[in-house]
Amino acid sequence: MFGFGYRICLLATVAAFSGTSAVLADDSEVLRIGMIGLDTSHCLAFTKILNSPEDPKHIPGCRVVLVYPKGSVDIESSVSRVPEYTEKIEAMGVEVIYDLDAMVQQVDAVLLETNDGRPHLEQIVPVLKAGKPVFVDKPIAGSLADCIAIFELANHYKAPIFSSSSLRFGTSTQAVRGGSIGEVTGCDTFSPCSLEKTHPDLFWYGIHGVESLFTVMGAEVKTVVRTQTVDFEQVTGTWADGRIGTFRGIRSGKGGYGGMAFGTKATAAVGSYDGYAPLVVEIVKFFKSGQPPVTSEETTALYAFMEAADESKRRGFVPVEIAEVLQTARDEAAQKVAAIIAR
Repeated sequence: MFGFGYRICLLATVAAFSGTSAVLADDSEVLRIGMIGLDTSHCLAFTKILNSPEDPKHIPGCRVVLVYPKGSVDIESSVSRVPEYTEKIEAMGVEVIYDLDAMVQQVDAVLLETNDGRPHLEQIVPVLKAGKPVFVDKPIAGSLADCIAIFELANHYKAPIFSSSSLRFGTSTQAVRGGSIGEVTGCDTFSPCSLEKTHPDLFWYGIHGVESLFTVMGAEVKTVVRTQTVDFEQVTGTWADGRIGTFRGIRSGKGGYGGMAFGTKATAAVGSYDGYAPLVVEIVKFFKSGQPPVTSEETTALYAFMEAADESKRRGFVPVEIAEVLQTARDEAAQKVAAIIAR
């Protein structure tokens, strides 16, 4: 991660210019970006930020030029968006292409935006084999095993990769990660948490609040226990050093994003949603440098936290060891990775 001083400077620059166009001022080398999937509002939002110089939040340096629209085949909320989003993205000057391999060969980097995490492993293979940088939107996959397999394949093919919710780069959350309250001693976050039967419960939308939690707490979670009712989730993690972090998922009443972090010097609000531009800034820098702002270890840990929450539920809401969940997923991932490499 970048240091706290850098973050403050970046955010001050953004605020001063009422947008993010000044953050990456050199637009002399524009990278050609391909997009996979066309079933989330992120597709249009990211393309507008990257492709529209007149937009106050425009970020130069990359341009979406091709989109492969195929994504989910059975999640109606995703499938139904594709025709409308196809028309809108074509109006932004993006060409629709139905050959994924051909698209990968014509671009410098890829945004994997399919809203359904289950196809991600197959969709990302051509990108990784080509060694091109790829940002994978949330959820990185439809299972912890696929998450691990994606990172293992990226390492095998030496392809730069990262995945994140936009909530990671909220101003308040980054300030706490950078040391504004001293060492973090604990954190409680919340976010909406709608469920999708094809995915582990927190993967679909709870990921946002969990991302904020891990941004300030780090990756070394040890055990997880969950409580669930029809309208709410409460997931408690104990970190290896004894710190406690919690996530509350909301399906009824007033929602929103937020939380509180506790530190050695102060407490502070975290978990704010500051729009997509801060995430897109990081994506552009990543595409330019090949250096991911989030490690694979931290992303894997937060997905293990969410998978352990499901395992806690399956076992009657008892504590579950993260190491156990990870080992099971790694065994499954190893088989998948071996099969893909052997093709």
